[in-house]
Amino acid sequence: MGCVSLTDVFMQRRAELRRYFVARVGEAEADDLLQDAFIKLATVADDSDVQSPGAYVYRLVNNVMLDRLRKQRNGAARDAEWRRCAHMVAPSGEEVFDGVPADEALAARDRLDRVRLALAELPENIQHTFARHKFDGLSHSEVAAELGVSRSLVEKHMMRALKHLIARVGR
Repeated sequence: MGCVSLTDVFMQRRAELRRYFVARVGEAEADDLLQDAFIKLATVADDSDVQSPGAYVYRLVNNVMLDRLRKQRNGAARDAEWRRCAHMVAPSGEEVFDGVPADEALAARDRLDRVRLALAELPENIQHTFARHKFDGLSHSEVAAELGVSRSLVEKHMMRALKHLIARVGR
């Protein structure tokens, strides 16, 4: 392939990779996985040593998917165990949980503030696209339909926003 970068290969095969994810995890999660894979590829320091960029991209997207599935499974097991051990029941029969420790809440609030400041540096249409997808939970297709733009444009806005956030806030 010569001097074709991994991100170029990814973008050339994006529709194919999306179908791959949709077939395995469904449409709702496919777009998030594509973004995660793109970010991972964009952070590869030097892709000049990669012998087969297409195979590398497929292996990377598969690993991203497996990592996500593993985290979900582990998180569900951890949450179930926590509920089993650490919940209390109020007299009304409602489950009551202790709050988040203050230091964790403060750190999360600080990180959210940094994310908001970094987002504010982006053009308004990219901010809105990002917020509708990440904060409001709409799929790329739903955001595109709402804004009257193509799904491809929504994906480009998301990639630009994510690159900017990584640069300004970190992972």
